[in-house]
Amino acid sequence: MVAEGCDGAKRYALLLATEDSDYVKKMYGGYFKVFEEAFREEGQQWDLFRVVNGEFPEFERLQDYEGFVVSGSPHDAHGDQIWVRKLCFLLQALDAMHKKVLGICFGHQVLCRALGGKIGRNEAGWDIGIRSVVLTDELPPYDYFKGFNIPPSISIIQCHQDEVWEIPVDAEAIAYSEMTKVEMFTCGDHILGIQGHPEYTMDILYNLLDRLHSNNVIEETVAEEIKANLEGREPDREVWLKICRSFLSGR
Repeated sequence: MVAEGCDGAKRYALLLATEDSDYVKKMYGGYFKVFEEAFREEGQQWDLFRVVNGEFPEFERLQDYEGFVVSGSPHDAHGDQIWVRKLCFLLQALDAMHKKVLGICFGHQVLCRALGGKIGRNEAGWDIGIRSVVLTDELPPYDYFKGFNIPPSISIIQCHQDEVWEIPVDAEAIAYSEMTKVEMFTCGDHILGIQGHPEYTMDILYNLLDRLHSNNVIEETVAEEIKANLEGREPDREVWLKICRSFLSGR
């Protein structure tokens, strides 16, 4: 059954696991607008649930949605906050309903946790910047990987210190990098986890670097070195957006 809004539009929900930064509010109107601009297609209606603040969709309304996106977050996906545990329960329910769920960064990790995998700190430390992600030789035969050419290596913006250690039993790891062994995983044709940030633009990354430095999360020398490595580089954002849109729309 395809979920449709009152005007016939397919409905999707963003499960926002972070607060809006001042920069993103000023430049984009909030992270919801960033995700909507990145992933929304014609004929779709997108709703926002700030799960980080305890705002969740009603269980009785889950069937109304075609798919869900779980955002990144500065919080630990392996944490024990009430909202994180409640999010895990929700993701388990969505998996049982065979709903499309796209997990981004924290969302990738908490999705893995909810489905029985293992997550935790990356022993190599922070991965911040642009990272080349290598896809497995044979991708799963799902429709959302078809219809356009996907290069064997695609670069993506990264900002994380946690990672997936072990994927769920029924899942399949489909991408890796020199820093992270599970950059993407699937579970059936309805679950997709991506460690990087396909929705991020370069200006958001630069602002995030400045905030991490100003909050003493990373040292100034580290931030400046990352910025120097970013000069002249761009992620393969359009490729990632095609993959995400195709996944969510069921193509």
